[in-house]
Amino acid sequence: MEEKFYTDGLHFTCTRCSACCRYNPGYVFLSLSDIDCLVAFLQISKHDFIMRYVKEVDMGDYRRLSLTEKPNFDCIFWTDGGCTVYPARPLQCRSYPFWQQNLVSREVWDGLSASCPGINKGKLHSEDEIEKWLKQRYDSPLIRMSERSKP
Repeated sequence: MEEKFYTDGLHFTCTRCSACCRYNPGYVFLSLSDIDCLVAFLQISKHDFIMRYVKEVDMGDYRRLSLTEKPNFDCIFWTDGGCTVYPARPLQCRSYPFWQQNLVSREVWDGLSASCPGINKGKLHSEDEIEKWLKQRYDSPLIRMSERSKP
């Protein structure tokens, strides 16, 4: 088995530049826990939340639920003041950049610095902390619907 390149930890501090929340199309896939937290924070019904802020994404054999985007690709919850749901933001947002696909190699990690100015700067996150983020994402499965099901 290949040794993890982050055994001594990784430096990352969010600069709140919002580059990960704006400008480019993408998905913020949701778990049931994410929806519950956002519904409670926004004080609206689950039905209203899904109708206003969620879209279905076709993944081929199944669909996932994702937050919608504004026409300019900004997250639906992003404003000039930043994230309007920051305390209740989805796990995908909270755990960035400690995602499995970003941790496959030092080269991939370093390459993130082109789009994220906080990579390799600031706070040192230990291997244990990084592994906790990975485990938390693994333990919080995203909503997966079959082709025939509807939310």
